[in-house]
Amino acid sequence: MSEKQRTIQSSITVSGTGLHTGVEVKLKFQPAPAGHGVQFRRIDLEGHPIVLADCDFVHDTNRGTTLANNGAMVGTVEHVMAAIKGMEIDNLLIDIDNFETPIKDGSSKYFTEALQKAGIKEQEEDKKVFNLDKILTYTDPENGIEIIAVPSDEFRVSVMIDFGTEVLSTQNAAIQSISEFNTNIAICRTFVFLHELEYLLQKNLIKGGDLNNAIVFVNRVIEQEELDRLAKLFNKPSVQVLRKGILNNVDLYFENEPARHKLLDVIGDLSLAGVTLNAHIIARRPGHKANVEFAKIIKQYIMDKEKNRFNPPFDLSKTPIYDINRIKKILPHRPPFLLVDKVIDMDDQHVIGIKNVTMNEDFFVGHFPDKPVMPGVLQIEAMAQTGGIFMLSTVPDPENYLTFFLKIDNVKFRNIVVPGDTLVFSLKLLSPIRRGLCHMSGIGYVNDKPVIEAEMLAQISKNNNQ
Repeated sequence: MSEKQRTIQSSITVSGTGLHTGVEVKLKFQPAPAGHGVQFRRIDLEGHPIVLADCDFVHDTNRGTTLANNGAMVGTVEHVMAAIKGMEIDNLLIDIDNFETPIKDGSSKYFTEALQKAGIKEQEEDKKVFNLDKILTYTDPENGIEIIAVPSDEFRVSVMIDFGTEVLSTQNAAIQSISEFNTNIAICRTFVFLHELEYLLQKNLIKGGDLNNAIVFVNRVIEQEELDRLAKLFNKPSVQVLRKGILNNVDLYFENEPARHKLLDVIGDLSLAGVTLNAHIIARRPGHKANVEFAKIIKQYIMDKEKNRFNPPFDLSKTPIYDINRIKKILPHRPPFLLVDKVIDMDDQHVIGIKNVTMNEDFFVGHFPDKPVMPGVLQIEAMAQTGGIFMLSTVPDPENYLTFFLKIDNVKFRNIVVPGDTLVFSLKLLSPIRRGLCHMSGIGYVNDKPVIEAEMLAQISKNNNQ
């Protein structure tokens, strides 16, 4: 069954200080209708302009991800977006009364908790899910960055970081499912090196920064005089360097918390591609700029696939792989219920079959006899038989097996099929065949135009009557 879109049941507010502005800000999550997506609304600006959570509207990636749209900006959105993705929410309207989201403790924890408290509401429309079917890559050799997306049956992320210092060198983190986010990733906080923090403070670039919203790593020897100066700077009684060169502001939740936070950023930034993606993301030394660029690559690939989705992938002049006589040796069906005349192409991922629709079909006698139209259920059956040939070709003795439907999803009839039409079915495998289960999607064409599409799950089993 297809996954349904989700929003929240009630509105809820998260308040705090903006990291860069140091200004108090209120961020209010509100339910939104199906198909709305995630949108920020700047309620402090005239006209309350909408800022779309979309990678095409990323304005800046310097120490955070900033969106700009309709003359307005929203900064540091990555922790909010990661929480939304982690909760598998599709549609939200987010009111915000300042330039950037609250930094809180530098994690997604408070946003995740707020969304959980608001409650999840399932909506009627299906999620927009994209199953990646090829490897996508992004590289930045100068900075040693590489991000790869590999086809997978669900969304997975693996991250490696390496800052080349004694206190923070190589770390790895991974999740095998987005369901792990709330427990293992959401609480992981951002981090910074002390020399970076000092520079940012001196330049007045993080007015809302203090020792409570980041893990501070120290990769050099610090004299007591400097520690005292830091304590005064951060309005703390004292500052010490603890184990592994971490200031005494926090204890790590995990030994690899920095890598886990980078994984959090990857999830938040890639969510700006605007789709539920089934793929394994493998990122080496990721950052906001690289993440966003990769989100754009993913979005463009999906757009190109959608644009070309109905381009007929077949050549009717090809010599058949299976003619009607070979098909009868594989399928147990016989006229008038044998609905595939030939198979013209097949490999380990797809199959293309043909049904020649003639006025002599028995069903035309009773189905709109004055205006004959091929029944939709028989189009589905013909598509299923094409898939059945694909499945049965994987066993050495197909004549001893039967195929049975288990599920049909996302069926759409786009045009009628009438006598004289050549109905061409193109089916592709959605996941590897396991335990005799085959999950395929298919499109039926007449004159290079789609007339039917569907997803089907079937199973082959031994014919015990043999």
